[in-house]
Amino acid sequence: MSNNQAQQHYKKLNDLLDSLPWYVAEYINHKKRKLSAASLLNYAHDYKIFFQWLKTENIHTDSKNQPSLELLQSLTTQQVESFLTYLQYELNNKEVTVNRKLSALKSLFNYLQNIAETRDLEPYIKRNVMAKIEFNELKESMETTANKMEGKILLGDEYEAFRQFIATDYGLQNKDNKKLYNFHLLNRERDTAIVSLILGSGLRLSEVVNLDLDDIDYSKYTARVVRKGNKEQYVYFSKLAMDDLHEYLRIRDNRYQVDKSNKALFVAAAMGPKGTPRRLTARSIEKLIEKYATAFGKPSLSVHKLRHSFATRYHAEVNDVPKLRRQLGHSSIQTTMIYTHISNDDLKHAVDKMDIPKDDL
Repeated sequence: MSNNQAQQHYKKLNDLLDSLPWYVAEYINHKKRKLSAASLLNYAHDYKIFFQWLKTENIHTDSKNQPSLELLQSLTTQQVESFLTYLQYELNNKEVTVNRKLSALKSLFNYLQNIAETRDLEPYIKRNVMAKIEFNELKESMETTANKMEGKILLGDEYEAFRQFIATDYGLQNKDNKKLYNFHLLNRERDTAIVSLILGSGLRLSEVVNLDLDDIDYSKYTARVVRKGNKEQYVYFSKLAMDDLHEYLRIRDNRYQVDKSNKALFVAAAMGPKGTPRRLTARSIEKLIEKYATAFGKPSLSVHKLRHSFATRYHAEVNDVPKLRRQLGHSSIQTTMIYTHISNDDLKHAVDKMDIPKDDL
């Protein structure tokens, strides 16, 4: 598993921590064993927004020093609610995003009150205002969310149709555009393998990006990934995904002129005369999915929607929520339960039968 991306996150994290109070750095260090570098970086960004807001509102007025523990301890519920209102109505954060940022603050304040200790074995703060703040109650039910998702994912025959579109039809559709056609010829095996792997495993974008050649077990049909919380896991993928991986690996070295020292599974062609092949970035994968999805006639498709597509299909065929939860790497089974609300044909059939005269049943 490549550590390049994690190292980049940690570098950005350390740079950001230089502008944050010392107790935030201490808390982040405490969390390093439990959370990924990406999650910690998100936390630090959330704290930066909070502390900047304290200055803007003149709650923190000492320009020479960072907000003190005493200041945090003296914050009122009204002030925190005002910050959450600022996030929602001035920064246009969705309710779920506000909840995530509030969760980050709750975790920090809990550390300061219940885990960290002074030399006198006293907590850093004795009063925790964040414990009094409730999360936004998300208005949508799981079923409403699932219904919205259903029109944006692949269902039924669309799985294979989208895969075939990437493998062949996109090129045929653009055969009169020499640039697009040649670019597709260069990358179609790679792009098909990426989509096939996500549709055949439900891997996250970051997990696909970080895959190395030796992370694939070709006999067990598994990929070694590091999931949220830095937990290593072997994730199963489909035979079709393996077939497409083999097709890609057959052309990988020569097509992209990859040096043997480059262990990245998915690579991009060298740019410029002196360029070298490099690991395909997350943004590059997002853009290629967007390109194919738009041409396919389903522009709402994204990498995450492909993951949803896998989960929906898995539940329909296997109907084992705990196994699906493990496959997807969800920390909470409630997150996985949303897929039980998509394509509920049994429920639809029961409702349809209500309109049939009893004599016809």
